[in-house]
Amino acid sequence: MSQVIDVESHGLDADRIEHERPLRTRWYDRPRQYVHERTPHLVLVTGVVLFAVLFLWPQIFISIHSGEAGVLWRRFGGGTQTDRVLGEGLKIVPPWNKLFIYNVRVQEVKHSMTVLTNEGLAVTLDLSIRYHPEIDTVGLLHQQVGPDYRDIVVIPEVESSMRTAMASLPLRDVYGSERELVQRIINESLDHVSQKFIRVDEIVLREVRLPAKLRESIEQKLTEKETAEAYEYRLDIARKEAQRREIEAAGLKTYNDVLNTSLTPNILRWEGIQATRELAKSPNSKTIIVGNKDSGLPLIMGSEK
Repeated sequence: MSQVIDVESHGLDADRIEHERPLRTRWYDRPRQYVHERTPHLVLVTGVVLFAVLFLWPQIFISIHSGEAGVLWRRFGGGTQTDRVLGEGLKIVPPWNKLFIYNVRVQEVKHSMTVLTNEGLAVTLDLSIRYHPEIDTVGLLHQQVGPDYRDIVVIPEVESSMRTAMASLPLRDVYGSERELVQRIINESLDHVSQKFIRVDEIVLREVRLPAKLRESIEQKLTEKETAEAYEYRLDIARKEAQRREIEAAGLKTYNDVLNTSLTPNILRWEGIQATRELAKSPNSKTIIVGNKDSGLPLIMGSEK
């Protein structure tokens, strides 16, 4: 049977009874009491931690998409990691570090620049520059050049190469029909444009623009040249036609000379008689008079019909 102890009758106080409780009960109750007493503080700390995680979420959980590469900068680990490039996927970055993302696909920039030909004439070139960073050296590119490498390296190098290439060409090759030659020279200069961190894949010449007055002068000269060539073509045709007629006349003269030497009065008379016989057989009404003294041929007198 359980024994009920009367605290008042036995003279026992509550502190003594509490001291005599089992040890495992005291260890179980103390954490609960600790949590219960500090619940407001724990709620506050938990809220602050959740808010910090939500606020720093974009800086901690970073996605590297297709055609991109990441360069990590570590605040307490030596700065930029030049020997390691992060590939595609989700990356977890501590908030005290930074992740820089680069587009490593082929990119295009349209650029206009003014160059001088070997005559010292200024022309404007409209170019399409296609380039991409070398993925293995993106870390060095970030450390030594930075995200603005297009304006710092690509465009200045292309301009320098184009000015050198165009300075050896005359204006007629740049603006005229020798556009393939200009494009070939541009393609040959690509190796000089590409740097150790960046690869320039292609430079396309879209258009060549001249100053207005110079363009009008060239177009006028081209028009005059085309007109002169048209006149020369017509004169050539006329000369050939005159030669044709001269040859034709010479042939007719030769034919007549040969014919005149072969025609005798007797042959002409015989041909006339044959023609008269054929006419006499026709149904048309006619009058034939035989005995013409001049030629010996009959006279044929037909009706008005």
